[in-house]
Amino acid sequence: MTRTSPVIEAEGLDLTFQTNDGPVHALKDVSLTIGKGDFVSFIGPSGCGKTTFLRVMAALEQPTGGSVTVNGMTPDEARRSRAYGYVFQAAGLYPWRTIAGNIRLPLEIMGFSRKEQDRRVKDVLQLVDLEGFGGKYPWQLSGGMQQRASIARALSFDADILLMDEPFGALDEIVRDHLNEQLLALWKRTGKTIAFVTHSIPEAVYLSTHIVVMSPRPGRITDVIESPLPQDRPLDIRDTAGFLEVAHRVREGLRAGQSHDD
Repeated sequence: MTRTSPVIEAEGLDLTFQTNDGPVHALKDVSLTIGKGDFVSFIGPSGCGKTTFLRVMAALEQPTGGSVTVNGMTPDEARRSRAYGYVFQAAGLYPWRTIAGNIRLPLEIMGFSRKEQDRRVKDVLQLVDLEGFGGKYPWQLSGGMQQRASIARALSFDADILLMDEPFGALDEIVRDHLNEQLLALWKRTGKTIAFVTHSIPEAVYLSTHIVVMSPRPGRITDVIESPLPQDRPLDIRDTAGFLEVAHRVREGLRAGQSHDD
C-alpha cells in the first residue's frame, strides 16, 4: 500500500525524565511516520512510553533527543495552530457546564462568534450521536456518553489530527465495542488522522490501519503492522482468520519485546 503524505514524523526520539530516584528513560530511539488519514494504534505494556509519545506529539512533554514534527511544525507550533484535538483517558468534563457548554469551551477560548459556536456544537453533537443531549449535565450521562462528549469537544474546532489516550479503557466491554464501532464510523466520515493509545489487542486490531507495538521501558518500537483488513469492519470481523492472524502478530510482538527486556 502506498503511504499518504506524512502528518507526524518522529526521528530518533529519546526522552529521559529526571526524578528524585534518578533518571527514567521513557523513550529510546523512536522513529515513526504517520500518514494523512491513517488510524494508528500504540500498544504495549504499562510504562512502555505509549502515552509519553502521544504527549510529545501534543507538546505536553519535551523530548531530550531526536525530533518530532506535526504537519511539518514543531509540536508547540502545531498546538498554537490548533492542528490537533486531544482526548484523555477520563472525559474531563466540567460538571457545572452542560454538555454543549463543555464542547463550546475551546471555541470560546479561540474567540469564535456565538453563532459559529452554536453551529459547531450542533454539528459535532450530531457527529457523535448525542443530538438532544446538549442541555444535559455530565452527571446525567453514562460513562460512554461522556467520552463521546469529550471526543465531540476535541472535534469542535475541526483539527485534522485526533490524539486519543486510551479513551475507552475504563468502560465495560459492551460499551467499549459500541464506541469502537462509532469511532471507526466517525473516522471514515471525517478522514481525520488518528493516533490512539490502547492496552487492548482486539481494539487495536479492529480500529487501526497501522498498529505500533512498543517494548517495556525504555520504550522502543518493536513492530509496525500494516493491517490487511478491509475498511468496512463489522464487529464480527474479529472472528475471522485475517483478524486473528494480525492479533497473533501483535501478541508475538509484545512477547518478543518483553523477552528482549528480560
